[in-house]
Formats: sequence, structure tokens, C-alpha cells
Amino acid sequence: MDWKSKRVTTILEQALLEDRATADATTALTIDPELLASASVLAKQDCVLAGLGLIPRVFQVFAQLDSSKPARRFEVISHPEIFDGVHLRKGQVAAIIRHNARSILACERVILNLLQRMCGIATLTRQYVDAVAGTGATILDTRKTAPGLRALDKYAVTCGGGTNHRMDLADGVLIKNNHIALGGGLTPVLERALARRKPGQKIQVEVRTLQELQQALDGGADSLLLDNMTPAGVRDAVRLARKHNEKIPLEASGGMTLDTVRSYAKTGADFISVGALTHSVPAVDISLRITADIY
Repeated sequence: MDWKSKRVTTILEQALLEDRATADATTALTIDPELLASASVLAKQDCVLAGLGLIPRVFQVFAQLDSSKPARRFEVISHPEIFDGVHLRKGQVAAIIRHNARSILACERVILNLLQRMCGIATLTRQYVDAVAGTGATILDTRKTAPGLRALDKYAVTCGGGTNHRMDLADGVLIKNNHIALGGGLTPVLERALARRKPGQKIQVEVRTLQELQQALDGGADSLLLDNMTPAGVRDAVRLARKHNEKIPLEASGGMTLDTVRSYAKTGADFISVGALTHSVPAVDISLRITADIY
């Protein structure tokens, strides 16, 4: 992850501005502006870490927003064995922050909000990846992300061992049921897409029945998304598709849960896309324990 990218910087700026971090009324009244502090980022439950690099970046962006005051020296320390993607045990410290106390308090909630969500996504993703281990299927995310947080959500998926699907609507062609309904049917929509695509662009088609599957195969689709089928239906679809083209990528999607995902993975589908990784993931409990410090 490029923590200094424009996309990530915008996310952090908006989060700090939303919380009015540069105008912390309580801290301004109660904390000495010269007080230094240490803060431990503590996992309060077992989880997979995601977002370690955002901690120093939040303070850098905060300093840019708080331009009326001189930038203050800070450091974020973590053990070499602690990095994004590792398992954290309950009670384990992910990082220690040493900074001006006012700055830590101003940025605390933004750091925790983002870390808790990202670690939640990474942890759930790892559970799905483990659930399909040995089947050959790859766990994919979707575009069902929190508005404004997609770059962080999708990075967290990779920390959990998952793989990103499209980042946005410009990142790949996926003909879905609404395109088919509005465009006059699967066959004419696919024909137009194939005729107008750019060199190297792959065309994926969402299908819900074996009849649609056959149409997409006959029409020249490059890959297929098998949507809202039962495991038995996906198995039949895989068998039919492989007879036509044994190498065509096949993705199963729709209502996946930890209880059902392995049965889908065992059908022979190459990919399993799981919207739950990002659209309704529970946050991990992470806290910031702060003490006055002299360094």
C-alpha cells in the first residue's frame, strides 16, 4: 500500500476534517501544549493486523492540516515481527506512538476507527481463505465497500489473504443482469461489448441459469460470474463451461457465508466473491493506551 498516495491522503484528510481534529476543544482546555506522551496500540481480541502504515501517515496529514502550529517530531515503533497480515493475540501491542500528547489525542479516534475496520476486514477474510484451503479456489472481494474507504477496505482484504476484484467501474468489464435487461438481452449486449472493447480488455458476464451460461459461452465471453446459484447449480455450470472451454475463469457469487463457502469452492469454481468481507464486517476491538512521557 502506498500510504502517501492521493487516494489514501484524501481519505485521511476527510476523516480528520470530519472529526475537526485541529479544533479539539477538550484537549485544548486540559492538556499542556508541550506535554509528550506514549500511546500503545493494543489488540483487545485476536485478529489479523491491517493498516499499521496508516498510523504515522495520519500524524503527517494532521500536521499538514494544522499548519498554524510547527510540526512536531514523532515516532511509531513496532517490533519487526509485527506487520500487516500477521495474527495479533488478545492483549498484544501492535505499535507504540511517541508524540506530542495533544496530537495523539486529536488523531486517536481517526486512527482507531480505521484500524478497527481494516483489522475486521482482514480477520474475516482470513477466515474465508482458511475455509476454502486446499480447494484451489481464490477468495475475492467486491465493490460493496464503505463509501470513501474503498482503497483501505480492499487493501485490508489482501492483508487477510484475499484477492481484489475490480477497484472501480473503470477497472474491468462486468456485464450484469441490469446491463442485460436495459440493453436488450444477453446476446446483443455481449456483442456490443466485444465489438467496442479496447485491446486487451476482458469481458466477464454474470449468468444465473445454465441457459444464460450457454448464451455467454456461445457469444464469446472471456469469463463468467455464476450468480446466486446453489452449490449443485454451480457444479453443473462448471461442468458445462469446462466442456466448452476448459480454461475459462469461473467465479461463484451471491450470499456466501463461512458455513457455505467451502461447498461452493469444492464445485471447481476458480473464484468465490464475498461481499460480506467489506459490506457488513464487525470491527475489531482495538484501543489506544496513553501515558505521559519524557523522551
